[in-house]
Amino acid sequence: MSHRIVIVGGGAGGLELATRLGRTLGKKGLAKVVLADANLTHIWKPLLHEVAAGSLNSTENELNYVAQAKWNHFEFQLGRMSGLDRKRKVIQLAATHDEDGRELVPARELAYDSLVLAVGSTTNDFGTEGAAQHCIFLDTREQAERFHRKLLSHYLRAHAQQNANDQISVAIVGAGATGVELAAELHHAAHELAAYGLDRIQPENMRITLIEAGPRVLPALPERISTPVHRTLEQLGVTVMTGAAVKEVTADGLVTAQGQQIPASLKVWAAGIRAPGFLKDLDGLESNRINQLVVRPTLQTTRDDDIFAFGDCAACPLGDGSERNVPPRAQAAHQQASLLVKSMKLRLEGQPLPDYQYKDYGSLISLSSFSAVGNLMGNLMGSVKLEGWLARMFYISLYRMHQMALYGTFRTFLLMLSDRIGRSTDPRLKLH
Repeated sequence: MSHRIVIVGGGAGGLELATRLGRTLGKKGLAKVVLADANLTHIWKPLLHEVAAGSLNSTENELNYVAQAKWNHFEFQLGRMSGLDRKRKVIQLAATHDEDGRELVPARELAYDSLVLAVGSTTNDFGTEGAAQHCIFLDTREQAERFHRKLLSHYLRAHAQQNANDQISVAIVGAGATGVELAAELHHAAHELAAYGLDRIQPENMRITLIEAGPRVLPALPERISTPVHRTLEQLGVTVMTGAAVKEVTADGLVTAQGQQIPASLKVWAAGIRAPGFLKDLDGLESNRINQLVVRPTLQTTRDDDIFAFGDCAACPLGDGSERNVPPRAQAAHQQASLLVKSMKLRLEGQPLPDYQYKDYGSLISLSSFSAVGNLMGNLMGSVKLEGWLARMFYISLYRMHQMALYGTFRTFLLMLSDRIGRSTDPRLKLH
């Protein structure tokens, strides 16, 4: 019987790993590759802020796991992981139900020889009072689409009133990449909505407030990147509040630790991450305070050599002599997926596994159609700061590289051509 590799989580890293292992080990019959996910389709998570604003139609940019599995010689199993039995080497998948509550796929077990957990992360509200009840998170396509529906509802309601001024107010908690990019994308959406006839609400009448507990926006990136981003946001009319921790969220707005009231009809929480709760104490595997599985440099969990974890759900040592872990970034998950493709082949051959060494290739932040800012890092050129059109082209190329890893060069070219044609025939903003 061939070696059975089960990958849990069809995000960017997990899907790329399943695709590449399917094309190599699966196609040659060297291993059975299985991908399990709770959804039937995949959308690149860095695009969710565009889905929320309506700049991107999620149905046109999603990938179907069943079709991808057929094309790339792996098996797809629908279901959310609910448990693990390390002694028997099986995982449990919970039953899947339809919108009416009827069971679609029963609960079941999947056996594995090598298990790879790539279940990503969710937003961490740090237990803030009212956050879970009154804020929308942007962890999933469904949440992003829910925000978009609410935004359109607020616009249509305000547009129907005689005095439509100052009717739309959005508060975004967290000035990391998601919060910053969402703020700029919403400002772009306000211009588009006015252009499509909802002009009783001018772009300046959408009040966008970005709240950050730290001293500056984009706290994880260099100050030479965050400073021009802060300046551009203010030029767009976004109110940026730094050093303002949110202590409570109400139906009408936010309350900071200093007691300041921030009115908002729409509230988004985009601050902090944590791994899914089911990973904590998962059949004795070691986890940290934000539920990440602790792994060695080989990406094997500390207490089980047959179980790997990578991406946002893994606490992997940075390897620079400090106690810091690899940052939860898309480029890290991509690098780790590439390493695991090699590791699984070596594992089948009984060879030692290589260690993961994080390489920072820089960061790019998109400010919608207005600008982009970032830096690229490499051995030859050091660190190069990019702004404007060139930075935006590099930003767009990140998504194309993700598509190439999944579809190959020719099909990605066809997708680019389709997108170009679609832009001339479709609305520039999703209006439903």
